[in-house]
Amino acid sequence: MKHLVKGLALAVLPLAVSMAWAADASKTNTPTTTYLQGGGSTLAGVEMFQSNDPDAPPMTKAEFDTGRQVYFDRCAGCHGVLRKGATGKPLLPKAMQKLGTESLKIFINYGTPGGMPGFGTANEMTEKEIEVMARYIQQPPPQPPEWGMKEMKASWKVLIPVDKRPKKKMNNINIDNVFSVTLRDTGEVALIDGDTKKIVAFLKTGFAVHISRLSKSGRYLYTTGRDGLINLIDLWMETPATVATIRTGSDARSIDTSKFKGYEDKYAIAGTYWPPAYVLMDGFTLEPLKIMSTRGYTYDEQEYHPEPRVASIVSSHIKPEFVVNVKETGKVLLVDYSDIKNLKTTEIEAERFLHDGGWDASKRYFMVAANMRDTVSVVDTKEGKLAANVKVGTKPHPGRGTNWVDVKYGPVWATGHLGDDRIAEIGTDPKKHPKEAWKVVRWLKNHGSGSLFLKTHPKSHHLWSDAPLNPDLETRQSVSVFDLKHPEKPATVINIAKIAGIAEARVAHPEYNANGDEVWLSVWGPKDKESAIVVMDDKTMKVKTVIKDKRLITPTGKFNVHNTQYDVY
Repeated sequence: MKHLVKGLALAVLPLAVSMAWAADASKTNTPTTTYLQGGGSTLAGVEMFQSNDPDAPPMTKAEFDTGRQVYFDRCAGCHGVLRKGATGKPLLPKAMQKLGTESLKIFINYGTPGGMPGFGTANEMTEKEIEVMARYIQQPPPQPPEWGMKEMKASWKVLIPVDKRPKKKMNNINIDNVFSVTLRDTGEVALIDGDTKKIVAFLKTGFAVHISRLSKSGRYLYTTGRDGLINLIDLWMETPATVATIRTGSDARSIDTSKFKGYEDKYAIAGTYWPPAYVLMDGFTLEPLKIMSTRGYTYDEQEYHPEPRVASIVSSHIKPEFVVNVKETGKVLLVDYSDIKNLKTTEIEAERFLHDGGWDASKRYFMVAANMRDTVSVVDTKEGKLAANVKVGTKPHPGRGTNWVDVKYGPVWATGHLGDDRIAEIGTDPKKHPKEAWKVVRWLKNHGSGSLFLKTHPKSHHLWSDAPLNPDLETRQSVSVFDLKHPEKPATVINIAKIAGIAEARVAHPEYNANGDEVWLSVWGPKDKESAIVVMDDKTMKVKTVIKDKRLITPTGKFNVHNTQYDVY
């Protein structure tokens, strides 16, 4: 499913209370059905799911509930709540019925070269779950409930009021070099001291935290789970802890905080996949202040879309603005938070299926991948307009991307790709390098397709790139390391999983420490298998530390406080 799904994806809850719905679904066991010749059916007395599509294959209610939960966990992030497609292809009932259950089982089990992981070969779905999912996606998609201010305020909790929080930092941790590590399948983050490599705390969060973001001051850490739950974590406490929570919807991906001078830490903003909207909140308490729907018309065909999801958000350093990217309609919104009672928004037509992105080195231009259009859109946030649409490779997926100065072409920003094994360098300096600006100036060859993240650092001359969604085991366990002083040289390929001594795992998300001399990588095993964090010496490309703990379950993204606070990538 990542096309039928991206393994870092999730998304949708179709009953009144989102996580209660998901929890109920997870409690149901898929019955084993045995068909006997003669006599009554063994399904006599079993409650069946009543589909309104006569061509959909039969399912018991328990099977349908199981399918709904697995789709939430693994599929909806790429294919959409209503299954209309985005990063992944549409999964609409008639097309799925035409493919048939047996063909769908093959896709789900083995994945595709375009970036969809093999959920069977990676031991992320059982044979029975694959068979259930092959029938589930032939059913009409259930629609989740709406989620408004009443529901948000009912979910909002201030666990420690602002006046009860420390007036100064109460611990001896070097907060600048702390890593917030997503433990995807347990709904937690692990805070790890980057100096000592010791785990500071495990904190319960939403399910499958997509990102961790830092306040401008660096004191507060914000996480958003894919189930819409936001945690506000105070890093000044003796042991860092959650001080406020809120649920902004039933499916979410993005969060950031105000960074412009005079508004430091004042506001937080979160984007939701369902309902499709963004929410402005008090930055110190998470009190919801304003909800803005993103439902509307696509920029190009001017057709109404019921599910334009907020895919990524960044905070401007040069204006009191949030940059909000709306996936399905292809619009970038510059949201002026200087007066939220009289909110002013600049709407920029970019390209459809906007996903992840990040700043160029100057922090004037925002670079965002429109992955199903094989394009990177460049937004000039100073002028408030589209600077360019740059054609790149197949299904770009940059994370936040990464910046360096190419030895020949000057400042560049780069993205890897889900659908091919190339890395595209895009020129980003229209003033001093106008001929190279907003063009792919160089292609680097990754060790495989299925890349999710790549990273370098201003103090490094290496570029690290993963390929965790590649169908080949050796490829998805390895990283490419490029020497940026000699970009013509082939990359050094290192199997990080073997260094960790873990057989069944993907390797994902290179992240530098604050000093730029270490690279941290997630060895992401199945939920019931071993995982680890591997710390590599950036200069020598040799292992420094392998962090293992039985509580480090399904680690994915890792966010260094300093680098995240200052948008260093």
